[in-house]
Amino acid sequence: MDDDSQNEINKYRKFKKVDGATYRKVNQFLRKRTYITAREWALARLCTDFRTAGGAEMTFIGKHLPELVPFMEEPYSPQAVNQARHSFKKKVRKASATFFYGAMCGFFTTDELDDLLFEASEVSRFLLEVEGTTLDIDEEIDIEDRITRVMRSVGETAKTILTQRTDSTLADKTSPQKQSSEETDTQDPDASHNYLTDITSENAPPFLPNAKGVNTSIPTEDSKGKNKFRNQK
Repeated sequence: MDDDSQNEINKYRKFKKVDGATYRKVNQFLRKRTYITAREWALARLCTDFRTAGGAEMTFIGKHLPELVPFMEEPYSPQAVNQARHSFKKKVRKASATFFYGAMCGFFTTDELDDLLFEASEVSRFLLEVEGTTLDIDEEIDIEDRITRVMRSVGETAKTILTQRTDSTLADKTSPQKQSSEETDTQDPDASHNYLTDITSENAPPFLPNAKGVNTSIPTEDSKGKNKFRNQK
């Protein structure tokens, strides 16, 4: 190993709080609270930290993976590193779509969305703390404020849309020949067909069973903390 590579490894001091923990235990902890695996967590972090102008240094990351992350037991090929990075991005996108649907369909109240955001931020902070990533307090507050404003807007807009649709449905019952021009203009038959094809196709992926996790403590929410998102302006 050349001196530059060894220096890079020596300077990388993350994931030290889980030094001595097995991959299985870290994986169980993550699967209990998130959709990502320990492999995806570690490699997404490394791809961010070792990102260059031309992309992440996947060869270096994979070759020195056990030296960089205590709970990773063997080296990875560049292809395996890229696969884990892609899987992480894919899961984040799916989780985002699920969360936004829950907010927009009216299932949660605005206050319940605040609670969800608080819980998500607590878990995220804890993961950052465990891996050893520091975030400037002003940057952290700014991120939370922006997310809160967006989600409150989504909740209020969803409430308005659902009310309008209910009123429109009632109007259609009294006037069967009436068709909403707004609904006709905004629908995309091709897009709907594509989604339905994904659902009904014989090649659609099977549903995966939930992973069993173990109890691992995280910072406890207090009564003041739970109102954090509501009180921030």
